[in-house]
Amino acid sequence: MKILLLYPEFPDTFWSFKHALKFIRKKASLSPLGLLTVAAMLPKEWGKRLADVNVWKLREKDLDWADVVFISGMIAQRDSAHELVARCRAAGKTIVAGGPLFTLEHEQFPEVDHFVLNEAEVTLPEFLRDFERDTARRVYASSEFPDLRRTPPPLWELADVQRCASMSVQFSRGCPFDCEFCNVTAMLGHRPRTKTTAQVIAELDGLGFVGADSAAGSC
Repeated sequence: MKILLLYPEFPDTFWSFKHALKFIRKKASLSPLGLLTVAAMLPKEWGKRLADVNVWKLREKDLDWADVVFISGMIAQRDSAHELVARCRAAGKTIVAGGPLFTLEHEQFPEVDHFVLNEAEVTLPEFLRDFERDTARRVYASSEFPDLRRTPPPLWELADVQRCASMSVQFSRGCPFDCEFCNVTAMLGHRPRTKTTAQVIAELDGLGFVGADSAAGSC
């Protein structure tokens, strides 16, 4: 099974840093941490390729290569997500969607085959079991907030880190506050959940190794 992990483009807003990035010769402010984490939860024997449209336009050869497309994004990426979903549908690909945009607006994407919503540690394993049996439902959702000690480190090696201005790690999910402009608590709850010190150190070590390896390869 060959999986294309697809990340939509940010519009020309605060989220994109499009004009500022030109000064430092970068294409994106950050790599898609959520998709890279989901990639680590997929079966190891599956082929995986990341297509971050903020770095490069989606190439036909990547779409032709894929058996299934996994797409995720934020609400700010809505327009690009619609365009990419339509393109994947026209190419006859099976489309699996998750992340903040689709968790909140999945009914606005009728072309998507399967929605794996909320937190992947809970909903993705059930989807994968059903998918392997060819009995996958259209929507997988849960109100459970998982223990982040179960979360694997992201597959940094899928990302073109040299094209990004910075990289991020996720230490916690959930927030004790209730800001009216933020939907974090609606999706991730009011109780902060954290990764262990060992997890964070391992992620930083892995990111440093991939960054050094990528830099050496680009010389």
